[in-house]
Amino acid sequence: MKPAARRKARKLAVQAVYSWQLSQNTFSDIEAQYLTDTDTSKVDVDYFLDLLHGVGSYYKSLDESIAPFLDRPIKELDPVELAVLRIAAFELRERLDVPYKVAINEAIELAKSFGADDSHRFVNGVLDKAVDSLRPVRQ
Repeated sequence: MKPAARRKARKLAVQAVYSWQLSQNTFSDIEAQYLTDTDTSKVDVDYFLDLLHGVGSYYKSLDESIAPFLDRPIKELDPVELAVLRIAAFELRERLDVPYKVAINEAIELAKSFGADDSHRFVNGVLDKAVDSLRPVRQ
């Protein structure tokens, strides 16, 4: 798949994870909603599903892995920043086919697109500190 299709998958995943965080609906319900209500013709749907269900399966351990690098408790994070950080942490830890610099840069761009004015700086700072523990062998 083209990088643009993966970028769109990440954008959709941020929206879906954000929706889950606020609604507490099941990931299956969120998946069905996003796949039904969204034009996915230019989206890497398999990657979207991997991100969505990966965060769904591992969000507790992902939160534990980024918590030491935060300046406040997880529950006080902006929901957009938390969604971006969870997706990036999943990519860094579980998707070794994605270069770590790509995962971090994509997270920064997602924070710029969806977050508050300085969200991208916060996300960048957390991921720069967390990358060594999330991906001990960098590639």
